[in-house]
Amino acid sequence: MPPPAGASQGKSPSCEELLHIPGKRRPYSAVLGRMVQVKKICCIGAGYVGGPTCSVIAQMCPGVMVTVVDVNEDRIQAWNSDSLPIFEPGLQEVVESCRGVNLFFSTDIDSAIQDADLVFISVNTPTKTFGIGKGRAADLKYIEACARRIADVSTGCKIVVEKSTVPVRAAESIRRIFNANTKSTLSFQVLSNPEFLAEGTAISDLKNPDRVLIGGDESPEGQCAIEALRGIYQHWVPKDKIITTNTWSSELSKLAANAFLAQRISSINSISALCEVTGADVEEVAHAIGTDQRIGSRFLKASVGFGGSCFQKDVLNLVYLCEALNLPEVARYWQQVIEINDYQRQRFSSRIIGCLFNTVTDKKIALLGFAFKKNTGDTRESSSIYISRYLMDEGARLHIYDPKVKKEQIIQDLSQPTLSHGEDAQRVSQLVTIATDPYSACENAHAIVICTEWDMFKELDYERIYKAMLKPAFIFDGRRILDSLHDQLQHIGFQVETIGKRVSQRIPFTGSNEISKPEQLLPSKKLKQ
Repeated sequence: MPPPAGASQGKSPSCEELLHIPGKRRPYSAVLGRMVQVKKICCIGAGYVGGPTCSVIAQMCPGVMVTVVDVNEDRIQAWNSDSLPIFEPGLQEVVESCRGVNLFFSTDIDSAIQDADLVFISVNTPTKTFGIGKGRAADLKYIEACARRIADVSTGCKIVVEKSTVPVRAAESIRRIFNANTKSTLSFQVLSNPEFLAEGTAISDLKNPDRVLIGGDESPEGQCAIEALRGIYQHWVPKDKIITTNTWSSELSKLAANAFLAQRISSINSISALCEVTGADVEEVAHAIGTDQRIGSRFLKASVGFGGSCFQKDVLNLVYLCEALNLPEVARYWQQVIEINDYQRQRFSSRIIGCLFNTVTDKKIALLGFAFKKNTGDTRESSSIYISRYLMDEGARLHIYDPKVKKEQIIQDLSQPTLSHGEDAQRVSQLVTIATDPYSACENAHAIVICTEWDMFKELDYERIYKAMLKPAFIFDGRRILDSLHDQLQHIGFQVETIGKRVSQRIPFTGSNEISKPEQLLPSKKLKQ
């Protein structure tokens, strides 16, 4: 076969030449040999996914140059400082071990793209707040902007990898942008490589993953690109844990995985409501069913509900996808997962109000924990936000403490227009105080509400706290972290209320049938979606 146009006689064709032979099948082995060696990686997006992922890649692949870029200068400066922009156990040590060696953080996005063999797209994909699909569909404007920028500044062969959570067939949109901006010197392959990280354990999840999922085209070029990315992960991940699929299966697997995990949480939370009425203990029930090997014990922890950047967003995305594909029954099934999560938050808030004699107006309530889970400063979709709003709507004065969430973030979360009317921003400042320690938050409070399972809350001096509180003093454990202390707390004098269990007999101000119906105790106006 004669060499393609532009190829030098007696030399192997370049990657660009191989990918532009019109009407010919590309020589797979030659393409593979050219593309499998990834020496430079660019990651667009220095957030909760891009920062930790690429830091671990740099540490595990010392021969690969990794550059993480972002338009946010303050965020990049923080990554280059001793105070990283996100808190994650073990992250600081990983960054410091390779920053300035083969790990760099920069705002020079174009240069990083141009130099890279492989580009991760790790930007935010929030739920749309207006237009078609409002409240359910993913907003892909940042993904589109990245694709256009990559196409504009790139030359040569590029492997572009979706790392952000995206709807099924989003890769097709990226390919269309690339195909519409083709150059004679440019060739792309698009892969899907979703992250499966849990905040709080992200570094261990990255270093010891259950699986790494890579989706790509079934063409020789697509398989070549898959092998190139697989080669990166094989520096530390066993080969049998790297799963390869087509692009669409990879994208759907991410949504499905999060939907299944959210479903388990909503399922056990629905059982927790039944436990409180019947006298069963949801922890005992969860243990009993979790020992069934067909079910397993993980994600059967009853609480005030799931939060974070992924679960609600991805389930809603799945709902929208099902509706768009004319599968209304499937859409309604997954929508119920979200509704049970909302119900659990409302039910817990109603219980607080009911126990406090059906009014919390002008009462000081200490809210311990604002992050959506322990070992992170992330507050996205945190149940603490919703519980705070419910209590504020009843006029409660909240004193909030979290060891990792900044005051500005808490105020911003409680003032966002999706949860309250614009004029309520001033009311937030009137009703909310950010405490610098848990003891000042609890002083003269009517009740303590634990919303995040920080370990430090198990070790507080509750005798000291009780003496400083108004009586009767209540503790509402929304995370079941004080189970071993119930007898001690009751001996001190606390009225203890927890999720999925009757700790002690109490006589509520309202009838028990009213307590079980959160809609009767919460404000009639609905929160904006």
